[in-house]
Amino acid sequence: MSARILLVDDEVAFCELTELWLQQAGYQVVTCFTLTDALEIFEQAKSSRQEFDLIIHDLALPPSFHPEDTLNQLHHYNDVPLLVLTGHNDRKFAIKAIKQGAWDFISKPVDPELLTIIIGRALEKYSLLKQISQLENQLEEKLNDLPTFGLIGNSPSIQNTRELIQRISATEVPVFIQGPSGTGKEIIANAIHQGSDRKQQPFISVHCGAIPADLLESELFGYKKGAFTGAEKDRKGLLSTADGGTLFLDEIGEMPLTMQVKLLRVLQEGNYYPLGSRELESIDIRLLSATNRNIPVEVKNGSFREDLYYRIKGLTITTTSLGERKEDIPPLVNYLIDSYNTKHQAQLNIHPDVCLWFSNTQWPGNVRELKNTLESAAAICLNDEISLQEIQLIRGENTSLNFSREAAFSNLPLEEQVRGLEISLIKNALNKNKDNKTHSAQALGITRQGLINKIKRYQIE
Repeated sequence: MSARILLVDDEVAFCELTELWLQQAGYQVVTCFTLTDALEIFEQAKSSRQEFDLIIHDLALPPSFHPEDTLNQLHHYNDVPLLVLTGHNDRKFAIKAIKQGAWDFISKPVDPELLTIIIGRALEKYSLLKQISQLENQLEEKLNDLPTFGLIGNSPSIQNTRELIQRISATEVPVFIQGPSGTGKEIIANAIHQGSDRKQQPFISVHCGAIPADLLESELFGYKKGAFTGAEKDRKGLLSTADGGTLFLDEIGEMPLTMQVKLLRVLQEGNYYPLGSRELESIDIRLLSATNRNIPVEVKNGSFREDLYYRIKGLTITTTSLGERKEDIPPLVNYLIDSYNTKHQAQLNIHPDVCLWFSNTQWPGNVRELKNTLESAAAICLNDEISLQEIQLIRGENTSLNFSREAAFSNLPLEEQVRGLEISLIKNALNKNKDNKTHSAQALGITRQGLINKIKRYQIE
């Protein structure tokens, strides 16, 4: 199908001649003589899904004949290629039009051959851009279809972890999750369970470092009445509770050596004796474990059994600190504030400087620390926007307000810098304009369609 061109000029003779040239070149041409008619025809064509592929547009049009009036309306054409017609005195306005998104300008009198070349190049470029946009949308749809497993970000580390979760969830292999505290080890374990055939069965999480050593055995194995002082009735242990499902031993590196021996036997034999009982109980569990310790080093210094280590390690997933994947901070901050707003029925935004502060700050406590800081700032926020004032109150760090944008940006790849700022600015504009996309686009200095594309790209709700 030949390209459709909208020709807008108040000189009837020029329009008739140009229309003839373009039709001879194989194009479909619709002509009009005023700005009002042009905008109306453009909208009608869009509504009927017969969009124009290119627009040739004069600037000095009735009723005012002021180029400035036409320039102020060019954003209505969205991202359709626009060639501006200009006389000798209108060159400066043509340059302004290009700054606003016009593709090129053509000086009158028009050379038919030059016009044909310019149109051909513009249409070819537009076609390529549309293909690229379609491929990007298809890629985004595919990425959106992939589960995040609650792991927010697109760093190589996060992507590799998601891939591993997807591949190993349906297996029965033990998984050993190693990494700093606050990096989502339990989220990973839960995601593996939810993707397994055991998802309808219990997921039992045990923090080995939070239970006193002398109580850990009774918590895991359970006990019979009279097994020890205070055992006034039978009690099931967590091993029994996890039967048929998944047992997650968090911070297994904190487990005492004596308990390690007993756990190893359970994993080898698939059965155990509750405290005070002589009857074996069998269990069927999948074991997931995690630690922030370097277990191979612990094995060498004798504080962790080597045979247990090789029994539990199966496949190892290593989580990384937030400082090693700073590109994940902007999407993580946006996800957390959206979650906060949903939970508390709020409409808080984050000032761009706060986004930069989050990206530039060291987070020794990783995601857990970042989440607590953000939620604390949200809780004391007096307006609809979290500012650096709230951060200063939470952190008590005057110097934290004296960073430069350049310093904040220096730790992030350019793509993530742009992404973080754009998301924040778009959200602020939408909030201030009550989700009116036209007004928000004008405030941001972009076309409405350009804003819609960015909203889709960044999945802004």
